Amino acid sequence: MPIDSLFQPFQLKTLKLPNRVVMAPMTRSFSPGGVPTTQVADYYRRRAEAAVGLIISEGTVVNRPSASNDPAVPRFWGTDALAAWKQVIDGVHAAGGVMAPQLWHVGAARNRRSDWVAPGPVDSPSGLSSPGKQFGEPMTDCAIADTIAAFAQAALDAKTLGFDAIELHGAHGYLIDQFFWDGTNARTDRFGGTLVQRGQFAADILRAVRTAVGPDYPVIIRLSQWKQQDFTARIAKTPQEMEAWLRPLADAGADIFHCSQRRFWEPEFEGSDLNFAGWAKKLTAKPTITVGSVGLSGEFIAAFGGESSQPASLDELLRRFDRGDFDLVAVGRALINDPHWVQKIRDGRQAELMDFSPASLATLF
Repeated sequence: MPIDSLFQPFQLKTLKLPNRVVMAPMTRSFSPGGVPTTQVADYYRRRAEAAVGLIISEGTVVNRPSASNDPAVPRFWGTDALAAWKQVIDGVHAAGGVMAPQLWHVGAARNRRSDWVAPGPVDSPSGLSSPGKQFGEPMTDCAIADTIAAFAQAALDAKTLGFDAIELHGAHGYLIDQFFWDGTNARTDRFGGTLVQRGQFAADILRAVRTAVGPDYPVIIRLSQWKQQDFTARIAKTPQEMEAWLRPLADAGADIFHCSQRRFWEPEFEGSDLNFAGWAKKLTAKPTITVGSVGLSGEFIAAFGGESSQPASLDELLRRFDRGDFDLVAVGRALINDPHWVQKIRDGRQAELMDFSPASLATLF
């Protein structure tokens, strides 16, 4: 199937992309003390040099004591970390690239690969890491307000440093998603209850971010139905519920929905083959990014368990893209071990595509 459509330019507000391929945000944990190294800067610059349309950084945490659960995950606050991110974005721009940091707070999500303990109370809507599992205490109104302000400040810092957009991490069972999910949000104030009320925390963050960065700066939010705590979890069980979930986020300032699935081709609701990104675009008329095992045979959660993957056909992805289901396509593992993946796809060099090995997760190439 012709690949040309993926290499058409895309523009939204001040965001101008040469093609529709996005580097998905992928936690790498190569920033000691939360400060990106020159190796991190080189890692992103190589992808910019190799024609990735939009680079979204690994998750980088906002200024809350418990925002991280891994000391090697980068921060997006503090003089030292922001100076390092300035080197990252300057290198990406020098290579002709476009980049957004992903702003993150892990909330009550546990990290089974690290015994690090956050230097402050764990933030979560109801003190739950998953349904029925206590992990800390519910956030106070003061903690919620401080967290909203931390996201807004990080967004403003990103704009000041020269990043081309920002993404909020509202997926995969982390803090923002813990508010969305009725399994971890049992609050009875304005941040809990109905689906719209459980979305109030994210909407307030979006409004604060929009106020900080102004009307023309692109704001992306990453969402998922599934959670790392429960692959079968669903925020919206019907298109009507999905509209009730997403519409307030669009109204609050989201420009693009980044719709995470473990496998992009899986339909979201019965009676239609539309995936999550397809439904989000249909219901909100906002641009969407699809993601989930693009270009590889296996899925990314299994990679952490040691699963290798081989290159896979893009025909189904292109069928959906050409139909108009989504606007951008995020690629993860294929870009971890091969910074030239986009160029190879563009130039028809499929024979040069590389298998993905979990060993790639231990290196920063």
